[in-house]
Amino acid sequence: MQYDRLGFPVPREFQPPPGRSGPGMAADPRDRFSDREQDVGPPVRRSAGRFKKVVLLLALGCVVVPAVAAPFIVPRARVAVVQWSLERATIRDAQGQFAKAATEVGRAIDWLAPDDVVGRSELHCWRSALLLADRQPAAAVVEAGRAATLVPSLAQPRRTRALAHVVAGDAEAALADAAAAVELSGPGNPEALNHRAYVRALVGRELEEALADVELALAGSGAESPEFLDTRGFILHLLGRHREAIDDLNRAIGKEQQRRRQAAGGVGRVHPAVIARELRAHDQALAVMHHHRGLACRAVGLDRQADQDFAVAEQKGFDPGRGVL
Repeated sequence: MQYDRLGFPVPREFQPPPGRSGPGMAADPRDRFSDREQDVGPPVRRSAGRFKKVVLLLALGCVVVPAVAAPFIVPRARVAVVQWSLERATIRDAQGQFAKAATEVGRAIDWLAPDDVVGRSELHCWRSALLLADRQPAAAVVEAGRAATLVPSLAQPRRTRALAHVVAGDAEAALADAAAAVELSGPGNPEALNHRAYVRALVGRELEEALADVELALAGSGAESPEFLDTRGFILHLLGRHREAIDDLNRAIGKEQQRRRQAAGGVGRVHPAVIARELRAHDQALAVMHHHRGLACRAVGLDRQADQDFAVAEQKGFDPGRGVL
């Protein structure tokens, strides 16, 4: 196919006379194309062809590159978002911004790998605890229920939900979850036994059975855990054995204070948010222990000591509405 100097095709049947570019027009050397130019076509046509190729390559790149790279990029992106969200949640938690921390944990749950059901269940438990700390016991119950549904064989979601039920005022549900946690944890698990004993004490039910639970927990742990001593001291107080209760609670407070001092030694070596959360947990444990000792002291007429214990408990964060009870 031949083209005129404007780039339009010239039909084969139209052949202008020699020396002319068309009827009534002077010859123009630009009308003489070499064979190579005739085969390739005018510059306008070549530019259009290159443009189409570029567009086609870009379109293929938008489809092929993501399809090939996705299996490598997506998992790394998930891990990055989860890690970033959990770091922010830890900071918010340390600052006492529990609702915002719960939102960050929720984002981590959304981005966690779908097949990591255990990790997802653990994050739901953390979010439940944050919602409880934010005075949302009903929402905390629901969140812990999601954790239990994801992995029915795990005990932690039942323990988390049991405490949320206590704060929400549902004693029967709390006892049921605490009993289920013992069954799921296996026979003789000290943590599960202590948890059931404490839930029984909190709702004021089955106190003799609660004492038997914590005795087994203490015997099976191989050491006098301050949490276990606090549980037994509280139960002894509820059973009217106040002097024995004070002895247990004195030992519990002493051991917990030692733990807190050890945790404080990590300042400057561990992330400040992590240290802040750990120290707050020790303070809350001490708040509960001082409150329990205050109750026992009041019962035997040690009013001055009781007042001091209640003041320390309030200062350190005793708050049943937030699950610190």
